[in-house]
Amino acid sequence: MSYDIEDRELEEIRRRKLLELQKQLEEEQKRRELEARMEAERQAILRRILTSRARERLANLKIARPELARAAEDAIIQLVQAGRLVPPVDDDQLVEILMELDSASRKDFRIRFKRK
Repeated sequence: MSYDIEDRELEEIRRRKLLELQKQLEEEQKRRELEARMEAERQAILRRILTSRARERLANLKIARPELARAAEDAIIQLVQAGRLVPPVDDDQLVEILMELDSASRKDFRIRFKRK
């Protein structure tokens, strides 16, 4: 008789755990769908703003330095929305933005030798 009670309790624990895992999976799936939708919208905005050569450069940069490419995308979108940059943004303008972002993100390293 005590086995039946333990079995039912164990089954109830398993059922609750399974429901919890299913809920987590659903939330994760919703989050991924939202991120994918936002990224698609972002890419659509960039397609309207950038020339084909600038998009190509940005795609190549995304392979080598994804964090710089993301920062450049953010900067371009913000500059256009603020009216400080007029679309279409060509390759030369993109290069200028990239150089500014890259120089701002680089740190100066100095090597000092202490002589005894």
